[in-house]
Amino acid sequence: MSNKVTLLVAGSWGTALASVLADNGHDVYMWTRSNEQAAEINEQHTNARYLPGIILSERIRATNDMEEAVEGSQAIIIVAPSSAMRSVVQQLQPFYKKGTLIVHATKGFETATLKRMSVVISEELGCPEGDIVVLSGPSHAEEVVQKKPTTTVVASLNDELANRARDLFMNVNFRVYTNRDLLGVELAGAFKNIIALGAGMSDGLGFGDNAKAAIITRGLAEIARIGVEMGANPLTFSGLAGVGDLVVTATSKHSRNWRAGYSLGQGKPLQEVLDAMGMVVEGIRTTEAAHAISQKYNVQMPIADQLYKVLFTGKDSRTAVEALMGRDPKTEMEVMRLETWEQWHT
Repeated sequence: MSNKVTLLVAGSWGTALASVLADNGHDVYMWTRSNEQAAEINEQHTNARYLPGIILSERIRATNDMEEAVEGSQAIIIVAPSSAMRSVVQQLQPFYKKGTLIVHATKGFETATLKRMSVVISEELGCPEGDIVVLSGPSHAEEVVQKKPTTTVVASLNDELANRARDLFMNVNFRVYTNRDLLGVELAGAFKNIIALGAGMSDGLGFGDNAKAAIITRGLAEIARIGVEMGANPLTFSGLAGVGDLVVTATSKHSRNWRAGYSLGQGKPLQEVLDAMGMVVEGIRTTEAAHAISQKYNVQMPIADQLYKVLFTGKDSRTAVEALMGRDPKTEMEVMRLETWEQWHT
């Protein structure tokens, strides 16, 4: 079998995963649209815009030629932003060969269609969704590339493909579990970015750890409620892709979503925040998608709803958090609709 593995595209997370694969002895080709970025990676072995101060393995090579990137590759790892996923896979499609392992590690939805990334990839490559693997879990690129201990999950409807993906990435620093709940893992990874925005906004407002803990906890309930309604296994939301990823994204300054929320809490306009970040903040688009999804499934998502109003209707962030605290009293166990909860306990 070929030792070549391909990464699309060369952002921070893609570069971190390329480093894991290179550590495992693979020859890694990263595809990028930028000639300048490809030259930097190949000649200087750095990707300074995304991971400053990191020296990359000489096993990692970059190219802006899609055919060169994927020819002879045993696996293709897609880490394109959700907004660019369909476009990137359309460029991949002419060179895709059936049987090549496809893994994606993007946490978001296609906003216009509300489709998950595995659905978008399946449509464009003409392969079953069951032939796609998703990689998720609590994993900051900045720590992965420094070989700090990280634990993730790969999910697929096909156990053999999940095991292949696990073996591709697994090493002493990067532990990988498998999961058959592809739907739940994708939903958890996408929705948690909304809650991270909310947690950052609370911190930016100076509301303290008590408020942040409440947002994270109730946010998990919110994610699980809509996830189960959409058909996911509730146990997934208590695992690495659920609570694990939520905690790391909602509490760390490495998190773009937390940082964006923090700036919003300080009163900065959304466009100013995005310009300053210089990288994709998936939680913004996911909040827009979640607003439509909650209406489609008739499921309340109060945190997502208030963030939607802050991001897209100009609502004041302090007023939004106060609105959450002032909601009508509920019992804590009003997490999921009874009929969907019971289906997992019979």
